[in-house]
Amino acid sequence: MSCYFIVDVYIDENKGRGTYEDYIEKVKPIVESFGGEYLVRTENIRALSPLRNPGRVIIIRFPSREKLDACFASEEYRHIMHERVDNVDARALIVEGET
Repeated sequence: MSCYFIVDVYIDENKGRGTYEDYIEKVKPIVESFGGEYLVRTENIRALSPLRNPGRVIIIRFPSREKLDACFASEEYRHIMHERVDNVDARALIVEGET
């Protein structure tokens, strides 16, 4: 069963992006090495609720929950995750289901 990783990213414009741009470049090959397929990576967003107004949205499809979990538990990912954690507020969901 497919598993989707959905992330809202909130960027503090006063703080800036820091090394988040580096993270964006580094994370893609890691995700793809675990079978992840980016369906959406965009900053072109129209919020329909004032309570949910992210600066960036990412949707990744993995072939299974196991692959998703392995990706984000990998040494490669753990090595770069500080570039996201230290610079942006990212709120993620894991959704299992068929397309």
